Amino acid sequence: MFIHYVNFWLKKDAPSSAREQLVADCRKFLGAVPTVRQLWAGPPAMTPREVVDNSYDVGLCVVLEDSAAHDVYQTHPLHHEFIARNKVHWERVVVRDFLG
Repeated sequence: MFIHYVNFWLKKDAPSSAREQLVADCRKFLGAVPTVRQLWAGPPAMTPREVVDNSYDVGLCVVLEDSAAHDVYQTHPLHHEFIARNKVHWERVVVRDFLG
């Protein structure tokens, strides 16, 4: 499996609706990419432990079959539409890809 994990930090002046739109668009656009096997998106759980980073606004976890499926995901028009709709509100994005 190829796990694509992303944290999004929103700009301080982003509208209050930006977080909800980002989560909804993750599910609507990215979840519809044919190579996506599973997808979860949402705010941090605010786990109160020193080793947990709760500073991001939205987390995204996408499960794909393999690297080839990830390549399709990255170049898919729905992925590009998701970025175009939401990137104006992003302060920082961190991606962690790993094999499972």
